[in-house]
Amino acid sequence: MSIRSMTGFAQVKGQLNGQMGFTLSLKSVNHRFLDIHFRMPSDSDDLEMKLRRRLKEKMARGHVELTLNLERSVSDGFSLNRELVGGYVRAFRAAAAEFGLAAEPDLNAILRIPGALESEALPANDGLEDAVLSKMEEALVRLNQMREEEGCGTERELRERMKHVQQAREGVEKHRQAVLHIYAERLKTRLQELVGSQIDPERILQEAALLVDRSDIQEELVRLDQHVKHLLGLLDQGGEVGKKLDFLLQEMNREANTLLSKTSGLAGEAMKITELGLSMKADIEKAREQVQNLE
Repeated sequence: MSIRSMTGFAQVKGQLNGQMGFTLSLKSVNHRFLDIHFRMPSDSDDLEMKLRRRLKEKMARGHVELTLNLERSVSDGFSLNRELVGGYVRAFRAAAAEFGLAAEPDLNAILRIPGALESEALPANDGLEDAVLSKMEEALVRLNQMREEEGCGTERELRERMKHVQQAREGVEKHRQAVLHIYAERLKTRLQELVGSQIDPERILQEAALLVDRSDIQEELVRLDQHVKHLLGLLDQGGEVGKKLDFLLQEMNREANTLLSKTSGLAGEAMKITELGLSMKADIEKAREQVQNLE
C-alpha cells in the first residue's frame, strides 16, 4: 500500500433524472485522527451514516469535509421561510410608522437574511441515495489518488533527508577519534592535577569515569544509524505510517541533541562535529514537518 498524504480534494457530479442532480465534494487536510464533517441537506441522517461508514473504511486519518449539494429546477430549489420574512416585514413597517418614515422593506435585503430562503430537505427517494453512494466510491478513489500522489512526493523528500542524515553521521564518525584524543588529553591533565594534590583514589576514578562517559558518542551514532534504517524500512512498507515516522524522528532528534551536548565546548577538528550535528538536526526537523501531513 502506498504512503498517502492527508491533503486532497475530489468532486463528482451525479444525475438522477432530468430535474435533479447533485454534486459531491470531499476535502481532506491533516489531523491527528479521522475527523469527519458533513454539509448536507436536512433530514439526511440515514444517508450520512452510510457515507460516514464508507469514509472510515477507506481512510485512517485526516480532517475530512463532505459536501452534498442538490441541483434542482429553479422552482423547486428553495422555499421561503414565511414566518421569518413576515416577522421582518411587520417589524420594519412598525418602526417606519413609529418614527414617521415613508419607507418599504427591500426584498433583496430580506432574502439575504440567514434562513430567509431554505433549501428543501433531501427527498424521500431511494434512487437518489443509491446514486450518491455510488458516486461516493468514485469520489473516494479520486481523493485517495491525489493523496497518494502527494504522499509519493513526501516519501522522496524523506528519503533525501535521511540520506543527508546518514552522510552527516558518517562524517561525525570520521572525526570521532579527534574528540577521543581531546578528551584523553583532558583526562590526563585532570588526573595529574588530582594526583598532585593527593586526592583520594576513589575521587580519581570518579573523575575518569565522568570524562570517559562524556567522550562516548558511539552509542548515539549507532542508534542514529538504526533509526534511519528503521525509518527507511517503514517507507518501504507503506500504508499508515505517519505516527510511527514522527515518533522515530523525535528519537533521532534526541540522539542528535545528546551528541551535540557531549561535544560542546571542543575546539579544533572537533568543531566539525558540531557543524555536522547541526546539519543533521536541520534535516530531521524538516523531515518532521513533512511527516505531519502523512496518514
